[in-house]
Amino acid sequence: MSEAASTRDSAPTRPAPPDVDRQAASQAAVAARRARAAVKASIASREVSPLVVLDRATADPDGVEGRLRVTEFLLSVPAIGTTKMQEALDRLAISPAKRLGGLGRHQRLRLRQYLIERENRSARQRTRLVVLAGPTAVGKGTVSTYIREHYPDVLLSVSATTRAPRPGEVDGVNYYFVDDAEFDRMIDAGELLEHATVHNAYRYGTPRAPIEKALAAGRSVLLEIDLQGARQVRESMPEARLIFLLPPTWEELVRRLIGRGTEDAAEQQRRLETAKVELAAQDEFDYKVVNHDVAEAAREVVDLMKVRAAPARP
Repeated sequence: MSEAASTRDSAPTRPAPPDVDRQAASQAAVAARRARAAVKASIASREVSPLVVLDRATADPDGVEGRLRVTEFLLSVPAIGTTKMQEALDRLAISPAKRLGGLGRHQRLRLRQYLIERENRSARQRTRLVVLAGPTAVGKGTVSTYIREHYPDVLLSVSATTRAPRPGEVDGVNYYFVDDAEFDRMIDAGELLEHATVHNAYRYGTPRAPIEKALAAGRSVLLEIDLQGARQVRESMPEARLIFLLPPTWEELVRRLIGRGTEDAAEQQRRLETAKVELAAQDEFDYKVVNHDVAEAAREVVDLMKVRAAPARP
């Protein structure tokens, strides 16, 4: 018999752990897995921020959060799949074998910054910028006014225009009524998000500053603009949702235009010709809402913005 074999034969045999210890260890392992699964589920459902989990892991490296592998932690973050997870690890110079509680200081700081950047992008994407457009006389202004009065969570953008006020319209509430020189100044100063000449007559534009301020604050913003302006907004802000407001029928659109009595016969005919062109572009929009009833149409628009109505007044 060789010396090596003799040594193996003479080595003491390690006693098997008692059954009760194995059972306890198994139960502890199952409990730990369930706890980690609960943490991952809370991240995935956005009940808890990944930043909070990272902070807990830093404070207690041997706790539930600290024992999470970085890979499973990242995969639980919404919209991060295997490819993005691997890209993040490469970018952050973190080994897939690392646990959250075992990260070095610089790794932890890089991971934190990465998560902050993602949360900021996610917040911007969740912000609702909605464009409401449609043919002349379809009732865009009436629907928008209803939304302003009943849904205070929505910021209704006030456009600038070179046309004169209609009866009942208030400067700064319905529109900013400006002359051509002021409109030119706003264009040259880059103060308008979009602008266009409508019906070959008057110019309309959307002031940029109030919209950017509201979006930065996480508010929902509604732009009531024409087809040309909607196209410009889609080009500059592709995350915007475009809603096309439709009349119940063409005959109803004609009736509304003639019935409001704000244009002479020649202007009415010009606007109806424009309306035909605008209606042909409805498939460019993300959603269509038929304006059978103002309150119902307003509710549909707001539902698309994911905001709630104000409590009814007593």
